[in-house]
Amino acid sequence: MSYTTLLEPSTTYGLSDEEQELVARVRDFADTVVAPAAYEYDTKRELPYGIIAQMGEMGLFGLPFPKEYGGQGKTYMQLCLAIEQLSRADQSIGVTLEAGVGLGIMPVYRRGTEEQRQRWLPDLVSGRALAGFGLTEAEAGSDAAGTKTTAELVDGEWVINGTKQFITNSGTEITSLVTVTAVTGESTRPDGTVKKELSAILVPNGTPGFTVEPSYDKVGWHTSDTHPLTFSNVRVPQANLLGERGRGFADFLLSLDEGRVAFAALCTGAAQGCLEESIRYAKSRNVFGHPIGDNQHISFKIARMQARVHAARLAYYDAARRIDAGIPFKMQASLAKLIGSEAAMDNARDATQIFGGYGFMNENPVARHYRDSKILEIGEGTTEVQLMVITRELGFSV
Repeated sequence: MSYTTLLEPSTTYGLSDEEQELVARVRDFADTVVAPAAYEYDTKRELPYGIIAQMGEMGLFGLPFPKEYGGQGKTYMQLCLAIEQLSRADQSIGVTLEAGVGLGIMPVYRRGTEEQRQRWLPDLVSGRALAGFGLTEAEAGSDAAGTKTTAELVDGEWVINGTKQFITNSGTEITSLVTVTAVTGESTRPDGTVKKELSAILVPNGTPGFTVEPSYDKVGWHTSDTHPLTFSNVRVPQANLLGERGRGFADFLLSLDEGRVAFAALCTGAAQGCLEESIRYAKSRNVFGHPIGDNQHISFKIARMQARVHAARLAYYDAARRIDAGIPFKMQASLAKLIGSEAAMDNARDATQIFGGYGFMNENPVARHYRDSKILEIGEGTTEVQLMVITRELGFSV
């Protein structure tokens, strides 16, 4: 079943010819390369480096970055379109691209010095290397005040101590660096409370004292690389400070707003993948002499799945267009992430029900989407965080 058949009339989404060509190209790659290998790598819990290399050769990691750094000079919207198509077939591959760009490359591009950009970006935007962003800790994430990792400036070097958890793309064979948020100082407010100064620091892979701990045993996203990290007297040059000292968390929040839009595209792709599988199965599976899709309770369920995909796609398209136009998008990013993650989880649940016992078998794509989709309501800001952001943008105090 073609992309245009499922989305007809596809051109009403306002995609340019170039954007539609990108969608078709990445969709074909997802169907012919990613999907056939998804179950194998999910079972082995391995990142398929050959597929990542092909994505790099296609220019996917460099889509929104200038050509002077080896990028494609395209738009954020085009990045999101690519992520959606990959995530239809395998969310782990989709999030490898999404996190690789949003959390790995974008902070260096947005806030790095020219020297830092020239050193790190060429390999990252080409897909020859990956990078992670170490923010989350056992007691810190959205609550930056809970950060315990420290970085002390000693003789022109940052000495880093602490731990991070749930860090994507941090332990692959091609990981080149991790950006780490750490407490670099403290100040006392007039009311006597202490405010932590958080800064972002680039830590190259292989730096002595930097340990990538064994990967997590996750419910889903088995192909995606995720590790806890330990820093024990890790020393890096003072020049590895990323952006201004004391603005590490504030700068990350700006990247997170953008990242939520790409994450919403991932969610939409997951929801679309479940829809496509359900349509195919409902038309081909015969029970009592006719396709199960002839039963109203099945076809109506699929109709609701289509409605969710449509709403999710419109939401992230709106937010991505705003990013490219340079206009405010904070609330739209949270709306897209909220709508998209719930669409993915609901569609995965409905698709599994439509497939019945077959939907409970791991080799079935809907079973993988069912396992994978729960994290979409948690990662890059939980559902509750999105609701908080939206209500604040509406003028409420929460």
